[in-house]
Amino acid sequence: MEFLDCRGLKCPLPVLKTQKRLERVDKGEALTVLADDPLAPLDLQHWCNTSGHQLTEKSGDAQQGWRFVIVK
Repeated sequence: MEFLDCRGLKCPLPVLKTQKRLERVDKGEALTVLADDPLAPLDLQHWCNTSGHQLTEKSGDAQQGWRFVIVK
């Protein structure tokens, strides 16, 4: 499983960095992304819906940040 830390980055950087990292991930494999941008949950969900990837896990909150698991 790949890991990407996007904490401290603001929109659109978490999505752009996630997209770039997923290029290195094999189809069917997962990428765990950490982000604390308030828009990250909406942005990453929308990006997954439009790009064909699956957001399989979203946990966390606005105070501590979020953890996303995305399957390519």
